Amino acid sequence: MIIKLLDETVKHEEETNELPNILTLIFGHHPHSAVGKFLIEYQNIFFAWVVAALISLAFYIAYRKREMIPGGLQNLLELAVEGLDAIVSGILGKEGRRYLPFLGTLFLYILLMNLFGLIPGLLSPTGGPSGVNITMALAICVFSYVQYTAITRLGPLKYAYHLMGEPKGAVGWSMVPLILPAHLVGEIAKPMSLAFRLFGNITGEDILIFAFVGLGIALTSFLPVGVPLQVPFLFLALLTSTIQALVFTLLSTVYFSLVLPHEGEEH
Repeated sequence: MIIKLLDETVKHEEETNELPNILTLIFGHHPHSAVGKFLIEYQNIFFAWVVAALISLAFYIAYRKREMIPGGLQNLLELAVEGLDAIVSGILGKEGRRYLPFLGTLFLYILLMNLFGLIPGLLSPTGGPSGVNITMALAICVFSYVQYTAITRLGPLKYAYHLMGEPKGAVGWSMVPLILPAHLVGEIAKPMSLAFRLFGNITGEDILIFAFVGLGIALTSFLPVGVPLQVPFLFLALLTSTIQALVFTLLSTVYFSLVLPHEGEEH
């Protein structure tokens, strides 16, 4: 039974270039199970929901048992919130607190999804063959919120004027047919760049770790045991996963700053 299970999981690994997780083991053990096939098909979404549930549970426990002198989980989460507040407010100024819940949750969610695949038996929802679906969904959320903010804070007419490049004079208005399509393409390209950057980096990490795990196992032909060649790259993945979550959040924050009215304009 164990050999059959390993054969199924190895076959799946060769097709996806990623290490097996709990769901692939279920699929290998029950190859004709409708539930197993469903979980394999939507495994990225499944693990994304697991990460969301863990974040919600952690904040619920910390809030329910909050104390004046924080300790343990509450202290850790407060440090995370304070650090994110400093970053967001440093870019958006006094508007930072308004968008901190969204941007802070975005950072923590992406970070934990990136790191999830480094735990044996789990999967990074932002990587792998279907990871682009998760990253694109996150980017669309950012895009929609940014556009909603622009329309509500600037007004429909001023936002349209902003898309036209804020023309002044005959020369400026004559350039509108060129500037408006370019600006629209740029707005659409923003979420795509966020999604594909995150997906590409996390997928690259998964493929690299998978390759060195396979190489370490292949050394059993010459050595009595395998060699964990992937260990140094796990530490590298910790760094790059954090950087990618930070880059995604920082760029999202910058997109908000571009559509928010400045203090002089608002006055």
